[in-house]
Amino acid sequence: MSVHIVIDGYNLIRQSPTLSVVEHRSLEDGRQALLDRLISYKKVKRHPVTVVFDGANANHSLETTTRTKGIRILFSPPGELADSVIKQIVTRERERAIVVTSDREIADFATEHGAATIDSPDFERKMDMAAYHDPDQTDSSEQEEEGWEPTTKKKGPSRRTSKRQRKSRGKTRKL
Repeated sequence: MSVHIVIDGYNLIRQSPTLSVVEHRSLEDGRQALLDRLISYKKVKRHPVTVVFDGANANHSLETTTRTKGIRILFSPPGELADSVIKQIVTRERERAIVVTSDREIADFATEHGAATIDSPDFERKMDMAAYHDPDQTDSSEQEEEGWEPTTKKKGPSRRTSKRQRKSRGKTRKL
């Protein structure tokens, strides 16, 4: 089953130390920096990605839906928050959706509707790892060869997690 990544755009920007610095200069620059990183991520992972930004207080000249290099960008309509747009997508997508947000209300709603969730900082690390694997982004001279150290140390919990948690973890591993 393919997954659809739904991102709370401003939440991800403001949770990121690097993107929030860019956003302080200009809101448009912050959005563009996020989109550039997502384009790099999409090259490697190829999952459908939708980014939702708040358009409630935005300039009315912004288009509500656009596409940039395969990434769908949504601005919520005037008077409506991005949270409600994300909830509509989750209601429609259900188990296919993976919601990227640190907003507990949205994460709880997504979990109730069968979608998996991932915190914004965790997803940013996933984007960084994907950029590392992107051949266009890395220089082969910078890569170091690290060896594997064998170990007999056991990892993981002694008890099995719930079926819902295992299913959610399986979806987020695809990121």
